[in-house]
Amino acid sequence: MNAANPRRWWALIVLAAAQFMVIMDTSIIGVALPDMQRDLGFTPGGLQWVFNAYVVAFGGLLLLGGRLSDLLGARKVFAAGWGILVAGSVVAAVASAAWVEILGRGIQGVGGALIAPAAMTLLMMLFGHDQRELGKAMSLYGAAAPAGGTAGVFLGGVITEYLSWPWVFIVYIPIGVLTLLAVPALLPATQARRGSVDVLGAIAVTAGVALIVYAIVDLNWIAALAGAALLGLFLIVQRTVRQPLMPLSIWRAPGLAASNLAMALLGAAWIPMWYFLNLYLQQVLGYGAFASGAALLPMTVAIMIFMVGITARLLGRFGAKPLIVLGLLVLAAGVAGLSFARPDGSFAVDVLPASLIAAVGMSLAYIPAMMSAMSGARPEEAGLASGIVNTTYNVGSALGLAVMTAVAMSQGAAELGNPTELTDGFGAAFVGAALVAVAGAALALLFMRKPRAVAQEEPEPARA
Repeated sequence: MNAANPRRWWALIVLAAAQFMVIMDTSIIGVALPDMQRDLGFTPGGLQWVFNAYVVAFGGLLLLGGRLSDLLGARKVFAAGWGILVAGSVVAAVASAAWVEILGRGIQGVGGALIAPAAMTLLMMLFGHDQRELGKAMSLYGAAAPAGGTAGVFLGGVITEYLSWPWVFIVYIPIGVLTLLAVPALLPATQARRGSVDVLGAIAVTAGVALIVYAIVDLNWIAALAGAALLGLFLIVQRTVRQPLMPLSIWRAPGLAASNLAMALLGAAWIPMWYFLNLYLQQVLGYGAFASGAALLPMTVAIMIFMVGITARLLGRFGAKPLIVLGLLVLAAGVAGLSFARPDGSFAVDVLPASLIAAVGMSLAYIPAMMSAMSGARPEEAGLASGIVNTTYNVGSALGLAVMTAVAMSQGAAELGNPTELTDGFGAAFVGAALVAVAGAALALLFMRKPRAVAQEEPEPARA
């Protein structure tokens, strides 16, 4: 490990930009969905897979990305992920049929699943020598994720309104090429390690997550049972293969389980919030694509200010647990405030105050939960720990969105053109998301422990 790489801050820009783009890919298509539905012939039920194809591939394969990062070297996997993401962007941009679009989105998700854990491993390599620098770097890197998710809605609105929907994918192509050119000069190389890849485990966990999401969206119990069986198979495989995708011994790391649970519930509250807020702005208040994206920009600014300027200092003073609990409660208050939005409401009264409160809550909880999940892992398992925590956040996001969509539809959100019914449905989803955040705060308060002597606590090694 290069303990004081002179180019580490330039490298951080590349890593944070990668995190920004990977997470933005989950949200940039939001305001473009109606145009894509019209041009590609999506059914109302099939349209949601433009979002879910990316999230399921991304969340389901993050463990594999972490394992490959540990075995092959983080820089190689990071570069390979960008190559795949660019290829998926090309497919999605030129798609002339719904299934091709879904395929392109799935390929993008595969690329993102390689990029995210490799980027985290590289960040730990570059800044792990100094806890103060690491905290600052994690603040900048952490801010890129929720900012990317929120900014994606704004940029998607700009691109869709003034260009056309294929451009929400075309923008990734030059950025990906520039990133690949910067990799050899800025990112440290790592030696490959001997080991095998648990292909069966990767297939089982990815297919299991996909089926569970599908089951929630379509209320299909057969798919739910099949998904649960595959996830059970994944756990069995992890206990029996010589080199598992996720050695179960890693869960002995201090704080890993509780931190990942907090991350899952954070995603399950945050993603439905911005998703339905965007729909409220467009379908109830009548905002266009650009105006809707611009309305979410204050949240992005608030996230950047708090994560970069405030959260890192608070983390050093109070530790992770208090910030996670407080952040989830503040997020719950903001999301609950959105549930009072009116059919004839306004941005200044019904959206801005509550959305800023929610953004503050997200800013307080995200980085502490991420660092808590990473802090107990051994250095050689950094990629795996990163893959796990990113998986829990994204799977939590997908499941939370699926559940809140079902809640919203049952309360009137399917009644397009009826502002009162739509507002009732969206309000129910906001209440549900707020309750998820409260549950996350309660569980963090009960089960998170302050890590002690983390560096000296060594889990048993994985089977060789």
